[in-house]
Amino acid sequence: MTIPRQYSNLKDETMDNRITIQALKYGNLLHYEWNTTLLEKTDSHIVVLGEYGRKLNHYTKQKVFIIETWTIEYFPFDSWFTVSADVVGGKIHQFYCNINQPAKIEGNTVSFVDLDLDYVQRNGEWKVVDEDEFESNAIKFAYPEALIHKASQELQSLKELVRNKTFPFDGSLDKFIDCIPR
Repeated sequence: MTIPRQYSNLKDETMDNRITIQALKYGNLLHYEWNTTLLEKTDSHIVVLGEYGRKLNHYTKQKVFIIETWTIEYFPFDSWFTVSADVVGGKIHQFYCNINQPAKIEGNTVSFVDLDLDYVQRNGEWKVVDEDEFESNAIKFAYPEALIHKASQELQSLKELVRNKTFPFDGSLDKFIDCIPR
């Protein structure tokens, strides 16, 4: 797949544009991973395209899932969340946001420690999901009290970004929809 040049903000134009995304559990345990295509890279974040039909290797469940949507995904290096925007019919259809420790990039791999709390938008309505998973994993993985507090605090900050339509919830991700083949 060729990404239109206007959507490529790469420092090194010769860099491979395939990016592996790794979600980790606390303690850096590999949880799941998938491959994407780099759309934009800055000092503070990357934006990638998740292709329709990609494989998601879910190591915790020991299964491989086929993802049947295109996604535009945002991974900040200085914020405690990620964003996956499902694109259907040329529009962002829904959002799935993880609360996590800030993403890190090493070579062509981006990883983040998923803290289980998720904030999702489906059918125009936002809601918090997986609070029970957060509580059980806080015990299972022995989250420090400061981390539990930080995750809750970051969820409130994410809600505020969404409520105020602040980047990346201000329509900024829409410009990448043109990268999806029709």
